Amino acid sequence: MQSFNDLREQFSQHLENYSFPEKPAALYGACRHILSIGGKRIRPVLCLMSADAFAQVNDDVLNSALALELFHNFSLVHDDIMDEADIRRGQPTVHKKYSEPTAILSGDVLNIYTYELLNELSSDRKKEIISVFNQTAIEVCEGQQMDMDFESIVDVKTADYLKMIELKTSVLLAASLKIGAILGNGKQEDLDAIYNFGRYVGLAFQVKDDYLDAYGDESKTGKKVGGDILANKKTIFYCYCTDQDNEELVNKLLEQYNGKADNKVEATKEIYDKLGARDYVYKLKEDYSNKAFAELDKMSLPKESLQPLKELATQLLSREY
Repeated sequence: MQSFNDLREQFSQHLENYSFPEKPAALYGACRHILSIGGKRIRPVLCLMSADAFAQVNDDVLNSALALELFHNFSLVHDDIMDEADIRRGQPTVHKKYSEPTAILSGDVLNIYTYELLNELSSDRKKEIISVFNQTAIEVCEGQQMDMDFESIVDVKTADYLKMIELKTSVLLAASLKIGAILGNGKQEDLDAIYNFGRYVGLAFQVKDDYLDAYGDESKTGKKVGGDILANKKTIFYCYCTDQDNEELVNKLLEQYNGKADNKVEATKEIYDKLGARDYVYKLKEDYSNKAFAELDKMSLPKESLQPLKELATQLLSREY
């Protein structure tokens, strides 16, 4: 079986060989910009890893992986506009480097090229792949809308928050794995298991991200602890706490979120601890991780075929940064 790094190199070469038209220069320059500023390429490489576990990586797999990466970057361009973000991966966001109208159009055209790639697949399961992709695209948009809606809702429920991160983050990871498995002619029970594996990994990863923001080691994360608290973000901690039947502490939490006290991070984390949020979030991450690996154990493939996926998930979920 090929390693994550080997498959990422193979995908990077495929991406490098993919070209956009030269004109209009701003439109396609914006597309090249968002793709050139990197990222781990997790989603396309998961597609390759899944196909490699079931069969082999061929042109259909590489083009499906490229479609997933174009779609992901389309969503990032539009997300950055909605979030009014200036920087992504250390570089100016597309709407800052070019303009907001150009960013909107470049996101649109990236999404259209996604379907051009999928339409060119030679697999006799092309319709099934496009159906999975369409459902996932709808869910990603639903998750983004939920995330924006939460900005004006005081008491976002824990269940709603978890549904939002599932739609916004997890389903695209899951679909990447499922599409690779479809191209490898996987059986339905294996398709279901590998999809759920990706879904649980995505949920565990996002919950761990919230945990590290509040309780991580700055020397390892490279970020100031409590960034989400200072930004008044409604994380899993916030949602769990506001769900609790403790009016006094919940009101204190809301005061902290709406205030600008010098000790805002420490005071907020103290409330988290009193309400049991730290233990809850840590256990939630562990539960999702265990569910992810249990899905791999359900699969009919030899364990050695799934070892690269297991190693990658272990690395992602045990990270301290």
